[in-house]
Amino acid sequence: MNTAKTVIIEAFGGPEVLKIVDREVGEPGAGQIRIRHKAVGLNFIDIYQRTGLYPNALPLALGMEAAGVVEAVGEGVTHLKPGDRAAYAAVPPGAYAEARVMPAAQVVPLPDAISFDEGAAMMLKGMTVVYLFRRTVPIARGDWVLFHAAAGGVGLIACQWARAEGINLIATAGSDEKCALALAHGATHAINYRREDFAPRVREITGGRGVDVVMDSVGKDTFDGSLNSLRPLGTLISFGQSSGKVAPVDLGVLSAKGSLMIARPTLFTHIAQHEACQQIARDLFAKVTSGAVKIVIDQSFPLDRVADAHRALESRATTGATILTP
Repeated sequence: MNTAKTVIIEAFGGPEVLKIVDREVGEPGAGQIRIRHKAVGLNFIDIYQRTGLYPNALPLALGMEAAGVVEAVGEGVTHLKPGDRAAYAAVPPGAYAEARVMPAAQVVPLPDAISFDEGAAMMLKGMTVVYLFRRTVPIARGDWVLFHAAAGGVGLIACQWARAEGINLIATAGSDEKCALALAHGATHAINYRREDFAPRVREITGGRGVDVVMDSVGKDTFDGSLNSLRPLGTLISFGQSSGKVAPVDLGVLSAKGSLMIARPTLFTHIAQHEACQQIARDLFAKVTSGAVKIVIDQSFPLDRVADAHRALESRATTGATILTP
């Protein structure tokens, strides 16, 4: 039986709890595949799971997305075969590994035009952008979207996606350099939230109207300002909480501010069904292979430096995507 280096935690905590162990990797059962990873993606959800903000049973293998080569398929798997290039963002965690056995339904064939590094860097972030723009609330050409943390891995894809679809995207970021990066990738305007209050600036940019949609992965620090940036009948899509959990909300505030709506979706609900997952991936691949969206990988760490990678992401020292190489 093969073994594979795998990153696990046995207790919740800081980057120091990350351990590399050799784990046995067996044969895939019905509905499963065995995949050997060429590159692994790093995401804020990994940090939420490491700290226990999103609790899981311990010990826990971390990692939600990767790309590699299918080594074996179990009974009933028809969309993949041994030797196929493949990529995924999926549950359960366990992507921080040289190889693993996992459910096949959310693993997708990776087009030859997309590298393993790009595949690992784009699946969770890129499919998140697909559901934000296409599957949560209708967003049409000419609409206004406010996107927080726009220089990160999800944000830079979102900026490019908005440009390709004719959507006006107002980016927020924590430095002038990150604002410039968002603008270079397609944002219509950019606001350095460390220098100015973003909600009044959004009103100014939109002629007092407010935006149609806010896409907010920051959470606690931006929530009130996000609501204050919306037009009447606008929607706040809260899809993360990098600054901490949002406090309980008085629903009366939503009516008072203009009959607002809040959605709290997750990627894993959207991709739970096999065909929906495959279609979301195809939509993403089409944007990337057309050249409309380029996957920006600004940091790469070997798997045995996973703790350094976590520190860099947590400290807001990264731009674009970060990958781990087994």
